[in-house]
Parts: sequence; C-alpha cells; structure tokens
Amino acid sequence: MISKSLAKLPLRLKAILFDFDGTLTHPGAIDFIAMRAGIGCPSGMSILDHIKGIGDAGRRAEAEATVARYERLGAERSRPNDGAEELIRHLRDRGLKVAILTRNSREAVDRALANFDHLTAADFDLILAREDVAFPKPDPESVREAARRLNVEISELLMVGDFKYDIEAGAGAGAPTVFLSNGTPPPADIAADITIEKLSELKAIARLSLPLSAGKFPNELLGEFLREVVFEDPSVIINPGIGEDIAAVDVTNESVLILKSDPITFATDAIGHYAVLINANDIATSGATPRWLLTTLLFPCDTTPAQIYRVLADLKSVCEKWSITLCGGHTEITDAVVRPIISGTLAGTVDRARLIEKRNIRPGDRVFITKGVAVEGTSIIAREFAIRLRAGGMSPARIEACRGFLNDISILTEARIAADTEGATAMHDVTEGGLATALAELSIAGGHGIRVDMERIPIYPETEEIGRILGIDPLGLIGSGSLLICCRSDGCRALAAGVRAAGIEITPIAEVMDAPPGITAHRNGAPAQWPRFEVDEIARLFQAD
Repeated sequence: MISKSLAKLPLRLKAILFDFDGTLTHPGAIDFIAMRAGIGCPSGMSILDHIKGIGDAGRRAEAEATVARYERLGAERSRPNDGAEELIRHLRDRGLKVAILTRNSREAVDRALANFDHLTAADFDLILAREDVAFPKPDPESVREAARRLNVEISELLMVGDFKYDIEAGAGAGAPTVFLSNGTPPPADIAADITIEKLSELKAIARLSLPLSAGKFPNELLGEFLREVVFEDPSVIINPGIGEDIAAVDVTNESVLILKSDPITFATDAIGHYAVLINANDIATSGATPRWLLTTLLFPCDTTPAQIYRVLADLKSVCEKWSITLCGGHTEITDAVVRPIISGTLAGTVDRARLIEKRNIRPGDRVFITKGVAVEGTSIIAREFAIRLRAGGMSPARIEACRGFLNDISILTEARIAADTEGATAMHDVTEGGLATALAELSIAGGHGIRVDMERIPIYPETEEIGRILGIDPLGLIGSGSLLICCRSDGCRALAAGVRAAGIEITPIAEVMDAPPGITAHRNGAPAQWPRFEVDEIARLFQAD
C-alpha cells in the first residue's frame, strides 16, 4: 500500500470529510433509477442539474418533491455501512474532526442517522447538506467551504466517498481523496488518490498521517516499508530488518574502502535526496563508486508516519537511481531536534591505482568548476524561504525553477568522467561554506596556493537574484552540485569535452601555483579580495528565521 499511495497521502491529517449515502450508509438504499425516471432525468446527467434546468416552476417543484420522496424512503430503510459507527468513534478518539458533505437533504440525513445505533448528528463536527452549500458536489467550492468551517487547510482534509462526484470535488479543491468501492471494482472514470474496499481500511490510512509519540519508529510501520525494498547487492550479507542492529558487507574482493559521513541539517524538504547525494558526492571525488549507505534519521515530536515514509521513500529512490544499497540505520522521534535530521554514513570502493588524492596536484594544474555556484543553496532557499523571496519580488515561476535545482546536486556523472580522464589530479565537492571555502580547502589539502579569476566564476541569474533579495553572497552559499576538478594542462581539453558531452557545463576558473596554501584572487587581471565566511550564508538565514 505504501508504494502505491505514499505520494498522495496527506502528510498531516486534521479532518475527514465523508460523503453520506453509500459511504456511511449501505449503498442501494435510494432507488436512483426510479428517481431519475420519475423526474425524467437523462442518463449521465446530474439529478440536481436536471432539476435546476427545468424552466417551469410548477414542474420544478414536482421534481423536487419526487426527489425528496425517494430520499425519504431510502433514508427510512437505510442502515449504517459496515464498520461506519466504529470508524467514526475511532477517528474522533484520535483527535480528528469528522464531517459530512452530501448532495442529500438534511432531512434525509437526519432520518438515516436515526437508524444508527451509536451515532447521531452530534457526533459530527459539521454536516453540509445540499441546502447548506451554494455549489454542491462535484463543485470543488463545496469542499473548500467545509475546510473553512472546520478551520483546516485543504491539504489536511481527506475527502472520502463512493461516487465520482465526491472524488472530483475533493481533487478539484486540492484535497487528498479516497474512493470507497464497497467491495466492487471501481469505475474506470474514478481517479482517486487511494482506493479502499471497506471503511475499516481508513484506520490504517489515518494512522499514517497522525503524529507519533517520542521513541523509535514503530516496528510494524518500519517493517511495512522494508517489505517493499528489494535488496540485490550480493556483497551485503545482513540486510536491514526488524531486530537487525547492524549491516554486514563482504569486502574481500575490494581494493580500497572509502568512507564518508555527513549530516543534513539545513533542508527539511527532500531531505532524503540531499542525504544520499551529499555523501555520495564526496565518495565520488576520490574516484570511488558509492556502494553502501547507513542512515540515522531523527524527527521532532509531532511527526507523522506519512512524513517519515516520504523521507524513507526518497532515500530508497535516490539510492536505486545511483545503484547504492541502503543497508541499515536507525529512525527515531525525539524532542532533541526541532526539524528532521539525517546523518548518513556511506562507503565506496575503488581500485588502488585509480584512487584520486588531492595531494597529487601540482603547479600549473588548471582548476575547473562544473555547473554554477550554489546549486544546493539555491534549491534549499527556494524550498524553505519561498515566502520571503515572493515578498522580495521573485516570481513564482522563478522560485519553482530554483526548487528544481535539487535535480542537479549530484556530481557523480562528472566525477566518473574526471576519474576516467588522463591528467585529472584532484576533485573536491563544493559543500558548506560555498565556493569560497571549497577552494580554500582544496588549496590546504593539496599543499599549494591557488590563483582564481573571479570574473570566470559562473553564477546563475536566479542565484544572483536570491542574493540581492536576501542579502547573501553566492560564493559563501552551500553548493553541492558543483565539482572542483584539478587537471594537468595536457588533459584539460579532453576533460572539458567529456563533461560537456554529458550535458554538464564546465568552466576553468583557477590555476594551482607554486606557492604556500592560500587563495590569490584577481578580477579582470587586477588583484581582488577573496571572501571568507565564518558560517555558511544559509546558516545565517535559518538563524534569523
């Protein structure tokens, strides 16, 4: 169920909006075929729309009376749907608001509720019958009106019904939708986010969107996720599982084992994506292939299972894309953190002869950067500070484009190309502290000074606009997605051609000097000040937020 419905699950649920007839009551109580025939409603046309279109007031009144009569008869013989009463009590006990949105009259609803043993109108936070809304289902405004009266966001409201009008109204309003099939195959024209056969299945769905208590992620929920993960790496002897506290990997035939550990602390959106690639990027800079990942996930109290599943699924999908095995870890809900934190430990392998070390750089090596600076920072800011960017004049379309920079934070492709290029001597991933810090680190690790031509540094227009709006310097902004590559002069052409052939921009920006470690900056041939940042520019934003 997780893999099919995870992307559509509400991450946090506060209310469930039910259709009434056929959803909370057994289907078939109202004879709609006879009702249609009685008012002359054509097949495929809404009964209410047909009545609304009757021009003669007398005939319209007769049609309304006929509909009311059939509704009254149906209500008198209706019975609660299987599990309906127990479900409503269950949801209310867990603090959820429950409501009804129906095309039936309020009189018909009250008559039908009289047949329930343990449920009355008082058990619902809201009942909206057709006379209570200006635009009944399938108009989305009816769902929006329910959300307003319940004082919840549309994304926190689940629309549940057994007819296409319920699903169309919920989806049109932007609410997650659940179609109740009542044990029959759903019609082809139903496009609900989730389909269930019986009402009792809603308990499991609701649980995934309600906050968890502090402590380890419940075993039954973790086990449900792990059952959908396929482990195919034969070198992994012990795979993740309930009760397994370690991972075992056979490295007998590997030459050099490369290890890397890094936490993700700035991002909250797509944090799983960052966790894999930030660690994999550093592994790749040694010329190694990222192989096995362990993660420790810490979530604040009030987190829901759906939020955790979203992160786990993100980890799984990115690992699968880059052939990395997610081989173990730990997941916990704790008041020690105020936002999600992932600490990843990644291992990779490389033949000893192909290991790339920064101490191999020499004077005369050219220093290239791929893409532009602050790829990661641009994406994080667009995802975390969109309101401030809009207030500063940045268009929604451009903010959305910046969010898409997330797709470019991997440097694995260009790192593999560089590792296969004769003359490539060192690689360094631009991470916290931005390009300014990364070049300084490369200089120290390589034992040589670096002369940088600042006018050559590629900065995206979107990143420059973010810098102007928020008062930050792109050169000090976290920058995974950009790779620094050092290369002997006779290998530069082949390196640049190989990276560009992969559709990735690459720019020469600096040269390794016969000098002590340090950065010497020039702009258009004149000496310039190279910036230094005590903390990453994005850290200042989070501290001030």
